[in-house]
Amino acid sequence: MKTLNAKNLTALYKRDLFDKVMPFWINNAIDHEYGGYMTWLDRDGKIISTDKPVWMQGRGVWTFSRLFNEFGKNDEYLEAAVQGYRFLKNYCKDSDGRMFFRMNREGNPVMKRRYVFSDVFAAAGFAEYYRATEDEEALELAKKSFRTVYDAFNVPGAIPPKYQGEMMNFKAHSPSMIIIDLCKTMRAVDDTFDYTGIINDSCRLITKSFYKPELGCLLENTGPFGEYMSHIPEGRCVNPGHAIESAWFILEEAMEQNNMELQEAALGILDDSLEIGWDREFGGLLYFVDSEGKPPYALEWDMKLWWPHNEALYALLLAFHATGNPKYSEWYEKVHDWSFARFNDEEYGEWFGYLHRDGSLASSVKGSVWKGPFHVPRFYLKGIQVLEKIKSAKAAD
Repeated sequence: MKTLNAKNLTALYKRDLFDKVMPFWINNAIDHEYGGYMTWLDRDGKIISTDKPVWMQGRGVWTFSRLFNEFGKNDEYLEAAVQGYRFLKNYCKDSDGRMFFRMNREGNPVMKRRYVFSDVFAAAGFAEYYRATEDEEALELAKKSFRTVYDAFNVPGAIPPKYQGEMMNFKAHSPSMIIIDLCKTMRAVDDTFDYTGIINDSCRLITKSFYKPELGCLLENTGPFGEYMSHIPEGRCVNPGHAIESAWFILEEAMEQNNMELQEAALGILDDSLEIGWDREFGGLLYFVDSEGKPPYALEWDMKLWWPHNEALYALLLAFHATGNPKYSEWYEKVHDWSFARFNDEEYGEWFGYLHRDGSLASSVKGSVWKGPFHVPRFYLKGIQVLEKIKSAKAAD
């Protein structure tokens, strides 16, 4: 691929999504006996563990529902969504209203964690399922889960601190990032809450506090008022994949609101994250980077994971659509060629998840507690939609 050919890419994406990626999950992950999704899968779809990560129940419901809603009302996708929805609704919530983190196959809790990302993905899944079915119970469940998330992120002390002591009192990028996308999903089905206001507040927080143009990066953690904590490795931590995901969350909203200032900030985050995150020796995006070039905090910093590359590919398509700037098509070509040559599994479908720094395979797994029917399908389905817009714009010229 030498240039961004929207027609050819659309055909490739549709083939991969509908003939390779979704059949992998539908044929291997859905538990027709107990409901829900078993996402711990080897390369060929064989089950490694029957436990069910709650993140993947919510994310799976979102993916199957979104495909049903926007790609032809395929009953196979709706039935897959129903399986996840019922399991998530019936088994995954604790008595305090918060979601567990991991269940066994039959629906008994295995683990619960202090943060509320399980609730984030449950809310998104419930909301998208409501779009597909108009089931009012699903909407109410989405609103309740959203309120759990909102309170956890905004009420002091709602989430127990990870570290002890005032010297480790810092603010994480993840909550402000993830609530943008959740609010966009909720806004599509519910007009009783000011989701746009939360999105705008979160966009400001990310672009004004976490994004440090003078450092050329978006930080994963800052002090409580946006201070750069250069004295500790957590304060210098950059996660290029998260930063790029934030960039396209913000860019989508900037385009929705026709806010050019916000668009420029999003593009700045994207540009800097690619620059600091791209491995000049082996290619691909590093998992973690230190903002000052010191040894990164996480020992797995040099691995290449599937999802940052999914995020980068979609972000670059969106940036090209927004600006027409050829630098984004050039970056897209570089990321596409590297990713498709290494992650994409032509034999069994889906993408590998984990590579060594040199691009060799670190693990054959296609699913885990962290990987399921979400990042790869989302990249393809959203990529198809923006490619269709690129084709339409080109035809209108």
